[in-house]
Amino acid sequence: MQGTQEAPAGSNFAGNNEFLTFTLGKEEYGIDILKVQEIRGYDVVTAIANTPAFIKGVINLRGIIVPIIDMRIKFDLGNVEYNEFTVVIILNIAKRVVGMVVDGVSDVITLTSAQIKPAPEFGAALDTQYLMGLGTVDERMIILVDIERLMTSRDMDLMDEVAA
Repeated sequence: MQGTQEAPAGSNFAGNNEFLTFTLGKEEYGIDILKVQEIRGYDVVTAIANTPAFIKGVINLRGIIVPIIDMRIKFDLGNVEYNEFTVVIILNIAKRVVGMVVDGVSDVITLTSAQIKPAPEFGAALDTQYLMGLGTVDERMIILVDIERLMTSRDMDLMDEVAA
């Protein structure tokens, strides 16, 4: 990124970047496609006692115990409904497998560094330390989440306890 400051400071947005986009409430979010292992329909999870409400429980994914986080509860997005569009995105981050429940998956998009703007300091449903920036595609505004930073935050300590 020599000579240009298009991408947010400290980011590695060089060339094209692929993101899986998904919806939570009325907002559209994007995460690095390389962190996604698979996408599954929402299925029954085994609840674990004494965990925060956003940790729905665990599933057994081909012999791996995977904690499932409902991002809609985590971000306090109101009434959470499970329907045929509800999906679990299975992530592989920081040598851990984690599932995150979202309202639906949109598509995979490719953004150039010019399409990615720095995150604002306020007005987002997320703490801005977890934002990589805002992506723009035509009239769409996509909130780009640093999913690894979010999932390895203090909340992830709770997830280690669940998986243990």
